[in-house]
Amino acid sequence: MQNGASAEKVEAALGDYPKSPIFSPREKLALELCERMTYTNKRDTDRFFNRLKRHFTEEELVELAAIIALENFRSKFNPVFAVESQGFCPLPAVKEVAERASRRFHE
Repeated sequence: MQNGASAEKVEAALGDYPKSPIFSPREKLALELCERMTYTNKRDTDRFFNRLKRHFTEEELVELAAIIALENFRSKFNPVFAVESQGFCPLPAVKEVAERASRRFHE
């Protein structure tokens, strides 16, 4: 995490990020986009997209959506071949979530 988010932010993102004072409005929108792209029952709406456009350029939105899509792809693709996380993330909260998810694929 030397070049990315702080450990505190990563752990907070796993919790109730909309109410967290750690995140800027722009970061909260990016996290909400992640949820909307990841969970099929949460769809993008014109109203939400207009909020995104007030905080991100078109280029930033394309890049953000591509990164989210790639991570969603990996989360579906890797378990088929039993590709594990390799333990690179040192955060206990992230490890716990990853272990729970991994167990579901091995049951």
